[in-house]
Amino acid sequence: MRLRGRGPRAAPASSAGAGDARLLAPPGRNPFVHELRLSALRKAQVALMTLTLFPIRLLVAAFMMLLAWPFALLASLGSAEQEPEQPLALWRKVVDFLLRAIMRTMWFAGGFHRVVVKGRQALPTEAAILTVAPHSSYFDAIPITMTMSSIVMKAESRDIPIWGTLIKYIKPVFVSRSDQDSRRKTVEEIKRRAQLNRKWPQIMIFPEGTCTNRTCLITFKPGAFIPGVPVQPVVLRYPNKLDTITWTWQGPGALEILWLTLCQFHNQVEIEFLPVYSPSAEEKKDPALYASNVRRVMAEALGVPVTDYTYEDCQLALAEGQLRLPADTCLLEFARLVRGLGLKPEKLEKDLDKYAESAKMKRGEKIGLTEFAAFLEVPISDTLEDMFSLFDESGAGEMDLREYVVALSVVCRPSQTLDTIQLAFKMYGSPEDGSIDEDTLSSILKTALGVAELAVTDLFRAIDQEEKEKITFADFNRLAEMHPGFAEEYLYPDQTCSESRAQPPPAPTPNGFCVDFSPENSDVGKKPVRKKLD
Repeated sequence: MRLRGRGPRAAPASSAGAGDARLLAPPGRNPFVHELRLSALRKAQVALMTLTLFPIRLLVAAFMMLLAWPFALLASLGSAEQEPEQPLALWRKVVDFLLRAIMRTMWFAGGFHRVVVKGRQALPTEAAILTVAPHSSYFDAIPITMTMSSIVMKAESRDIPIWGTLIKYIKPVFVSRSDQDSRRKTVEEIKRRAQLNRKWPQIMIFPEGTCTNRTCLITFKPGAFIPGVPVQPVVLRYPNKLDTITWTWQGPGALEILWLTLCQFHNQVEIEFLPVYSPSAEEKKDPALYASNVRRVMAEALGVPVTDYTYEDCQLALAEGQLRLPADTCLLEFARLVRGLGLKPEKLEKDLDKYAESAKMKRGEKIGLTEFAAFLEVPISDTLEDMFSLFDESGAGEMDLREYVVALSVVCRPSQTLDTIQLAFKMYGSPEDGSIDEDTLSSILKTALGVAELAVTDLFRAIDQEEKEKITFADFNRLAEMHPGFAEEYLYPDQTCSESRAQPPPAPTPNGFCVDFSPENSDVGKKPVRKKLD
């Protein structure tokens, strides 16, 4: 299974006149992975700064947080739902000025000596919502503290000591996980605030919904665009030689990022306010179109591609399982195309056995694009052609349907490795005893991992203890039970010490300042996966 270098397709322009340029980021650059390598000189610098400047910076930053707490507490007294007084009383203006100064001092102590601001922040009457991207770190709080904009936060955040008080000051919109109707209420609250013009602070939203490595803009969640009001796009850049800022799903953890960033002499950040984007009538009716067109504008300003990868793809890439997907897997692209065809993996899972039986009846016979479309019961389209090309390794216009079923099984149940392997044995195994040879095992595992090349000789020999030159699923399962880490040991032994594999991300909630409040919960019907520490 491999990508055949198909060029990016240009999507037809929407009637709004702002069609999303479908410049897809190369699937090899996983937006949810950040590799940080330090040279010997950098390591020496970090060691020196750890013993000298780091503890001072950390203490000053902590002191600034504590200093801001009583001011935020005083200014946030009263009901959170109460409309802010307009105009602000003199004492509130003084408190607001002091809090901004304290927060700016905290960032200065952290090495952000100069924050470059480009463009003009729109007035609340011009744009009630600020959409910020790319979202890559908790340092993205810098524009929040500079503008004192409201944000969308989990309701549990207000109970965190000190931090909860600081959050209440900016009058956030809280989303409650215990209230099933909370997402609808959140959208209604944003609409209400937007219609009251200057009475409420602007709302700053990170529409990606999770952190990436800034190599592209992933799919925007539609929540910020459902109200159908003008938004001001805001783009962030961190033009540092060494990227210690990025905190995404695979890579350095939160504390390591904080430590390494505070050990840099100087950290740069740029905030650019783009022109206000007013939605067309069509975009007001279609939040997904509105989100896509705003994303295109922001991607052009950043000079990065857009990609249809989503937060759900991140869950696929990091799901627990004995066959952990490599960073350059094609299965993220495959999952994107599955969604592009209108197919939902959570609904397809129950039909996997039926698909496997149909594929088994082909007995390895290759099929063309037309037959593939008939199998999926979808019309031939650019998206279907792109999916077909993933399995058409020779470029001869034919594919093995069994490979599609294996890939679909991984996408539907990424943490259930052995279930996928067992399904593959049913399709590929000989009619007599269900056994397969080494080449067939290679084909199965390459598809299950979404890679073009994979050496399986060592693994096959470990399974085939009797040297029969063939193995059954029972043999495979026996080895998996004896060696749960068989993939690291036999398939990629040179990477067992790799940071991305040796240090899987910790748990429990999506990182970032803006939770997803889109009405449709994309997590419904999915099994729990590892999520990064908030």
